[in-house]
Amino acid sequence: MNIDLLKHAQVQAQLAAEPPKDPQIQALVNELISRVADKWTMIILDVLAEQGALRFTQLANKVTGISQKMLTQTLREMEREGLVTRTVYPVVPPKVEYRLTDLGLSLGAAFCGVWIWAEQNLGAIEQARAAYKLRNNQGNGK
Repeated sequence: MNIDLLKHAQVQAQLAAEPPKDPQIQALVNELISRVADKWTMIILDVLAEQGALRFTQLANKVTGISQKMLTQTLREMEREGLVTRTVYPVVPPKVEYRLTDLGLSLGAAFCGVWIWAEQNLGAIEQARAAYKLRNNQGNGK
């Protein structure tokens, strides 16, 4: 048995040995994964963690490529989940700031491992992509 198959079997055994998961926690995890897997949430978390409180326009300028509509929708969802606070100041013109909550900061910290993993595995991913491209180009007669 090669090492990869052995590792795979060990992970499967560990997962099988775990007690059944609480359905409420499982549902929350599924919701959170879908929330943070949506490209923009993680980027907004990262920008707000680095920059602190930002106005909508400032945030839009820092999150390259996001539309105003998508930024609005994502911020509303993040506010609903308790990840950001939206503060409206009673001035003319209205001033609105967005800031990560402690919950948002802790979620960002939890997903920091993804950034570390990406950094540690960049070379391997690039090699795999190049090998895949080479295999597919050869197979297609290109």
